[in-house]
Amino acid sequence: MSQPEQRRILRTAIPGPRSQELHARRRQEVAGGFGIAVPVFVDRAGGGVVVDVDGNHLIDLASGIAVTSVGAADPTVVDRVARQAERFTHTCFMVTEYDGFVEVAAALNRLTPGDHDKRTALFTTGAEAVENAVKIARAATGRPAVVALGHAYHGRTLLTMSLTAKNVPYKEGFGPFAAEVYRVPSPYPYRWPGGPEKAAEEGLAALRDTVQSQIGAHNVAAIIVEPIQGEGGFIVPPAGYLRGVQEFAAEHGIVFIADEIQTGFGRTGAMFACDHEGVVPDLVTTAKALAGGLPLAAVTGRAEIMDAVAPGGIGGTYAGNPVACAAALGALETIERDSLVERARAIEAAVLPRLEALRESCASVGDVRGRGAMLAVEFVRPGSTDPAPETARAVAEACHRAGVITLVCGTYGNVIRLLPPLVIDFDLLADGVGVLEAAVREAS
Repeated sequence: MSQPEQRRILRTAIPGPRSQELHARRRQEVAGGFGIAVPVFVDRAGGGVVVDVDGNHLIDLASGIAVTSVGAADPTVVDRVARQAERFTHTCFMVTEYDGFVEVAAALNRLTPGDHDKRTALFTTGAEAVENAVKIARAATGRPAVVALGHAYHGRTLLTMSLTAKNVPYKEGFGPFAAEVYRVPSPYPYRWPGGPEKAAEEGLAALRDTVQSQIGAHNVAAIIVEPIQGEGGFIVPPAGYLRGVQEFAAEHGIVFIADEIQTGFGRTGAMFACDHEGVVPDLVTTAKALAGGLPLAAVTGRAEIMDAVAPGGIGGTYAGNPVACAAALGALETIERDSLVERARAIEAAVLPRLEALRESCASVGDVRGRGAMLAVEFVRPGSTDPAPETARAVAEACHRAGVITLVCGTYGNVIRLLPPLVIDFDLLADGVGVLEAAVREAS
């Protein structure tokens, strides 16, 4: 099937009548705990466009939460998936082996930061990758404790929900939580009490104090950090912070885990967000954009740490499913062949100045930030830094009505995040950002 026409087309109100009809059925059949950003049902998608069942062409500035970086129907992904599905859809890698699993592992060993000897384990979801990274770190160190940051998001399973900072909707009513999880302040430059210029130094001081005085460094298996915090609000750490965490962890024999699930595979204008500062983690977790829309996740890291787990200690029935592995090989081929890392930098160059102009002209815009095609606008009540979640919601809803998919995030629900597919047409991108600008000015 050919790619949808790459322009915004509104044939009905959003949502249209057919989407409303299907949404009513959804409410009767699907558990209510699933949220929804835009209540439209999709007919097809590709490039930077999502076509709904009413024929509306919506501009995609979400990529399925940073998943469809190569588009939702990349020809290379589709071809590899079809060929693999004809061969076999599943055997379980722990029962009988297949080459796709090994090829994906080799690609991740090559692409992730550092030139040391590496091993990779494949799983199904990002939360599963994080959970297994912690298991591996505990096995390698013989220690129990894990340290995470404020504003962190690492998943919805018991352990990863415990690592996640935000209460509603991720933790409320789901306790008690996993033991031996500790939290230190996130160096959030816009909101750091001492000002952005002090965030790195004081954030590292808080980390050292908590680990050494409250936990005991000899008890800490791992420190886990998102190189750019995602759900927490697209928080870019101040220069030097990640390097400081890496050095502190190495000094005390602590495994440094970089959660690159949302930031990986070109999203930030580098293959991995750690690459911006030359930081080399001990373990890297990946998922989302890895397999072009199919469920696949990974932990990649130092061979001596990864191999600390005895055979049978990690795995899963669907871990490294062969069809998902085929999709990953297609997605990685497209990312490298089509220079999508460089394209993410071009997206930043095209969009960030327009967002910065909004900050200068609209009192409700407190901050704009991000890297590559991972950009955000934080809304505040004019004249203060008080979060304004109602403004973020109003902006998102106005964008949706105009046919542009945007997402709200942030610990305070006051951030609009932009995650366009890296393959998006630049005229289409400009149109989508124009809709966002108009919505911000209206809400302000």
